[in-house]
Amino acid sequence: MPEMEMAGYKSIALDIAQRIVSGEFPVKSKISGRSLLAGQYHVSPETIRKAIGLLKDEDIVSVSQGKEIIIISDQKAYEYITRNNYLKSVYSLKQDLELLLEEKKEMDRKFDMLLTEIIEVSDRFQNLKPYNPIEIKVNDDSHVVGKTIANLQFWQNTGATIIALRRGTNVSISPGPHVILRENDILVVVGDDKTYQRTAQFINQTEVYSDQ
Repeated sequence: MPEMEMAGYKSIALDIAQRIVSGEFPVKSKISGRSLLAGQYHVSPETIRKAIGLLKDEDIVSVSQGKEIIIISDQKAYEYITRNNYLKSVYSLKQDLELLLEEKKEMDRKFDMLLTEIIEVSDRFQNLKPYNPIEIKVNDDSHVVGKTIANLQFWQNTGATIIALRRGTNVSISPGPHVILRENDILVVVGDDKTYQRTAQFINQTEVYSDQ
């Protein structure tokens, strides 16, 4: 039997056992038939049949002649998970990923709201029409890494104003002149039509040559 196929139905069996232990599938309850489970896990009914067969062999579920799947032991399910050093299945990881994506959407929504508020209340930005904030990432080899905004004379060299700084999942609104820039920082700036090109060129040049 191919290794990938074996890993697939074993992973599904473990995931169903975990759902039994968590109470999602209570003892004596009936769970979806093979065709419905196949749709949940996006595998063939045959793969589900093998997964249910494993659980039946462990006395975790029973299967009637009418192919009804009934939960008979959450304790056996727990023992099965423990014995097999349960790892999250692809199904569970997919749920985690969907949750993280929703959290990211919410964080982006809040960031956009804060950005709009800053633009609306700041006298300095009222004449920028449109203000069009842009994001510029600091490369690893940029000359700005390890320097403060003040030391870089950022506004004098670019004409752009930094209104926010993203560092990983953290967002700093209106970072002060003494903030030290790091690689992979994302600067949110506003300025005139040529701001992006001028700022990107200044930030991500590897060396700065002085005419003085």
